[in-house]
Amino acid sequence: MRAFGAIGLCAALGPPLFLAGCRRNNDARAAATKTPVPGPPSAPQSIQMGGAKSVTRFFVTSKGLGRGGDLGGLAGADAHCQALAKAEGAGDHTWRAYLSTMATKTDPAVNARDRIGSGPWYNAGGALIAANIAQLHSADRGINKETAVTERLDPVNGVGDRPNVHDILTGSRADGTATVGNEDVTCGNWTSSSKGRAQVGHHDRMGQGEGASSWNSAHLSRGCSQQSLQSTGGAGLFYCFATN
Repeated sequence: MRAFGAIGLCAALGPPLFLAGCRRNNDARAAATKTPVPGPPSAPQSIQMGGAKSVTRFFVTSKGLGRGGDLGGLAGADAHCQALAKAEGAGDHTWRAYLSTMATKTDPAVNARDRIGSGPWYNAGGALIAANIAQLHSADRGINKETAVTERLDPVNGVGDRPNVHDILTGSRADGTATVGNEDVTCGNWTSSSKGRAQVGHHDRMGQGEGASSWNSAHLSRGCSQQSLQSTGGAGLFYCFATN
């Protein structure tokens, strides 16, 4: 039997009623091809150097500020991200720390996920971390010991290394939002090295406990001093994301 295309079949059918029906079907098909398919935008798995902007769009700070959970607030943490990025040639992006703050009597809570732009994000080696916010907070995110490196592309010590510094400050729940409650889990919204505790994630997604595999919400630190952070496997490090 001879195969007909959409136009050939309409011509073969002949009568106006069938022709009108075919025209409607063809119009519907044309409209469907122009309708965007819902879902997360795609992003290449890696990017090469030499583009309009530097490759690095995500890193773990190579060092903290040395004051435990006192980062100088969000502004101080952002400035630290910007300075570290600039030193490695990635200062052409606007950088934000992945940190949440809790609501106070005068200020609303801030969600870490709302601070970092829309992606995609790549590490200093050009490897994809996440294409967008949804993927970053899903099981498909690309954060692990191999990819969660510093701005210098250096690995960050994790489980099995000495010292283990895999506790990364976030103050966040697993979905990237601020914690609700009376307990301070953000070291006084990142201004305290004494009172409070800090919610941390594991950049290597390893360790003990129910939340050990979470990159952004694994457990609480013992306190907010530098010594307290170190005692649970941290060094006051945090994640930095480029917003553009």
